[in-house]
Amino acid sequence: MFRRHALGGASVIAMELVLLPSAAVFAQDNRELPAVTVDAPRAASQRAARKPAQPRLQASAGRRPAQPAVAASNAGASSRGEPETASAARAKLDQAPSGQTATTIDRSRFEDRPVFSVNDILRDSPGVSLKQGNGPRDFGISIRGSNARNNYAVRNIVVFDDGFPVTQPDGLSRTDLIDPHAYGAIDVIRGPSSALYGNYATGGAINFRTRPGGSIDGVEIGSEGGSFGYLTNYLTAGKKVGNFEASLFASDARGDGFLGNSWFNTQTVNFLGTYKATPDDRFTVKIINNDLVSRLPLRVSLNQYYQNPYQQGCTTGTSLAAGCGTVKLFNNGFNASAGTDTETALQAGLGRNDRRTIVGGRWEHDFDNNTTWRNQFVFDDRNISQPTGSTSAIGDYPSYNYMSDVTKRGEIFGLESTALFGAFYNTLTSSGDTRNVMPGGNATLGSLSSNLFSVTTNYGLRAREELKLTEALTAVAGIGWETTHLRGTNTAYTYTGLAGITTTALTSADREFQNTAPELALLYKVNSDWLLHARVATGYGTPQVSNLFVLPTGLSGNNTQLQSQTNLGYDLGVDWTPNRTLTLSATGFYEFFRNELLTQATPIAGVTYWFNAPRSEHRGVELAADWNFLPGWRFTAAYTYLDEVYTEYTESLGSGATLSNFNRAGNKIPGISPNELTARVGYDQEGGPFAGLGAFVEVQWKDAFYMDNANLLKAPGYELVNLNVHYKTELASDTFRSLDLFFEVRNLFDRTYVASANNIPDSVAKAGVQNSASVLAYTTGSIYAGSPRAFVAGMKVAFR
Repeated sequence: MFRRHALGGASVIAMELVLLPSAAVFAQDNRELPAVTVDAPRAASQRAARKPAQPRLQASAGRRPAQPAVAASNAGASSRGEPETASAARAKLDQAPSGQTATTIDRSRFEDRPVFSVNDILRDSPGVSLKQGNGPRDFGISIRGSNARNNYAVRNIVVFDDGFPVTQPDGLSRTDLIDPHAYGAIDVIRGPSSALYGNYATGGAINFRTRPGGSIDGVEIGSEGGSFGYLTNYLTAGKKVGNFEASLFASDARGDGFLGNSWFNTQTVNFLGTYKATPDDRFTVKIINNDLVSRLPLRVSLNQYYQNPYQQGCTTGTSLAAGCGTVKLFNNGFNASAGTDTETALQAGLGRNDRRTIVGGRWEHDFDNNTTWRNQFVFDDRNISQPTGSTSAIGDYPSYNYMSDVTKRGEIFGLESTALFGAFYNTLTSSGDTRNVMPGGNATLGSLSSNLFSVTTNYGLRAREELKLTEALTAVAGIGWETTHLRGTNTAYTYTGLAGITTTALTSADREFQNTAPELALLYKVNSDWLLHARVATGYGTPQVSNLFVLPTGLSGNNTQLQSQTNLGYDLGVDWTPNRTLTLSATGFYEFFRNELLTQATPIAGVTYWFNAPRSEHRGVELAADWNFLPGWRFTAAYTYLDEVYTEYTESLGSGATLSNFNRAGNKIPGISPNELTARVGYDQEGGPFAGLGAFVEVQWKDAFYMDNANLLKAPGYELVNLNVHYKTELASDTFRSLDLFFEVRNLFDRTYVASANNIPDSVAKAGVQNSASVLAYTTGSIYAGSPRAFVAGMKVAFR
């Protein structure tokens, strides 16, 4: 039996319930959420207490499912059948580009449940897999296995917030700044997408859309709290006045964590404002700021996970419970000549203290109703202090991103056409230190281990043409060209003897990569029920400068031979919507990778080594279902099957001059779960005295997967069950508009499971003989356990 933390953190919710007026009317006001672009249609339909049967999880290849009546808008398509403007066509490219396999998750999927991180919302999309990263809201997002091997953050996927890029020029995105309460919809675009989104879009793109101010039309205050000291308070305010529309979101989240040494405290602000200065000019401002203070546990081996999954009793390095992770620190802060001390994460004070600030501006100008010019600039600063193991990463990473494009609607040879041509430039210059962590607690810093000065610059062009060949057949063609320039100097410091005589070793890199990415897609609307889509597209992703200077040993050195990874992908899919109560979507894909950039753990905890696998293949199937099978009842499911293998890769194992080569061709790529499923069945009362009351049961299944290149050791799979009860009602008050209440039990049957398992290195017992799985199971630096059973309650009050 494993020890559990006590239930706590719900006192704020109880206090707010006491303060609410007792008189209430059982009704509800919900709005369908449009795109955030100022000229996108604004939906304003009123509904009864619960929503009528209608798909909420939108899955398609660039096609929007049928929407309810849309209020008249001064631009864009409307319910009156007006032709789509160039501005509206440009906005769609950030959400569901025609021909692209995409899923839109709207707010109705998560507004009546606790949502702390992207893990709570993105699992509703097929093709998406998530793993716990280094921090409470730091999750690795994988689309079709693209980022499943990364130890933290997001790579191989380009991330946007209201169309503003939050992926920095070096290809790194972090999800710390994403509080799901802020968003009205999330667009998940799957498959190679570099023709439209550029470098690092080998897996696709994700666009998080905040709620437009006009749809909020007031103020909302909410709280969530529950097990392990979890408490979130948040505020959303929005309004549309004349030509100005703005929304502001702010939140404070904190908790003790269910793992030892995992408490956190994080604040987020997200602002979007749009001003229509003239009938032809629109200005948009975007501001995001996130501050994070968190303690971090150490990742453990598979054997340690089985012994002590929640890392309890891990107080000091001299008196430990079984299964505790430890780290070895230099007593003098620079070498082992004065001895070392073995400490736990709690004893050493490991954690993160980070800030992320993003400020963006957008100007859109309509030359006429059919031609829009869009200019966008983003300043993005990532400031980090991360003592996550025996070393701490410290640095400031400011970046600048400029994009300009023209979208034109018209005709070519009498055929309806939408064309885009654009250019972009982005750059990041930084100097980051790696310092030794030494004994003393609170992540006491020792001497400098290395410094990396780096400059990353990307610039290029993109073009796209969407042509309606017939009423039923649409063709899409696009191409992107990009130059990436990486420059860096890594200075490694070595300290000799008790006096710490310092020597330095410099490694420099100056690499330029040129990549081109074409794409072609066809959409065939058989009739109102069936849509067929086929696509062939390419993606590319260059290394980061930091990847060029880490050796397989984890030490600094020359790894500058890394190449860009590229992939060529084929998609074939079908959407079936026979009526408003049923939507089914199925897509099969096959992707061929060259020089796939993969990570491998090193003997130094928290340090990874990057390498190119010459050839690999990713193939799979994505299924989505949304079925209102009886009045009030609804079933949804998202399933992904992945089969991803090396087709050419030889791995060298050993040390020094004694190396053994092992052919990995035909082996599964580690970190890829072959089967994942999220399914939910729920009931919402649509009328009568219990209108607004609902409940659902959700099942999550993740299959076991290999942790190493030799396919010797597997991380266990799991099945989780979540239970939710919720209630929403309109309030009869001049001040209060509505009240939402919910209660959820996560991991109902209290399963112990692996939330994150980083890849581990294979090793040899002697020349030509690999160590067995029983030996690999002792390799540390891999596993975080997932949460045991947790209880969370929440409420939200909307003010007029």
